[in-house]
Amino acid sequence: MPRIKPVDMNKLDANTAKTVAAVKAKLGALPNIFTTFAQSPVTLNAYLQFSETLAGGQFSAQQREMIAIAVAQENQCGYCLSAHAAIGQGEGLNDEDINQARQGMAMSKQDAAIVAFAIEVVRSNGAVSDDQLAEIRTVSGEDGIVLEIVSNVVLNIMTNYLNRLAGTEIDFPNVDLKAAS
Repeated sequence: MPRIKPVDMNKLDANTAKTVAAVKAKLGALPNIFTTFAQSPVTLNAYLQFSETLAGGQFSAQQREMIAIAVAQENQCGYCLSAHAAIGQGEGLNDEDINQARQGMAMSKQDAAIVAFAIEVVRSNGAVSDDQLAEIRTVSGEDGIVLEIVSNVVLNIMTNYLNRLAGTEIDFPNVDLKAAS
């Protein structure tokens, strides 16, 4: 049972109603994350704008989903893990890709480095070692990628924490949070 219930759709102000309708039109459905975040229109808009901005970055949708899966697993957010596993499959990730991301790994060297670094950012609260920073730089070749990884981590920490706090009801195929095999 949610600790913060989804917003009553009949009580939305005009701007929030328009935003929620646009999300539903884009996705074809309205996942609980959006109706929960709509309790605070500024939170909903911040999430949507941050997510949209990062979608225009250097990472593919698959890479962003691998980061999201890794961060959700690390933060033990069942809602986000389930959501991003489903979204990741829609973006072409298979079960093995998802399982590997949950463990901080990936098939390609670059993706593995990105996911491992993302997890280290979470574990260290951003205080990664000089060696870890040097390692990701050898794979990425530039500091912009490092900053983009951290930005994706931050977006996902936001959703992990808000969904865990709210107890958002999972409305995707449920993925068990136990350690990936």
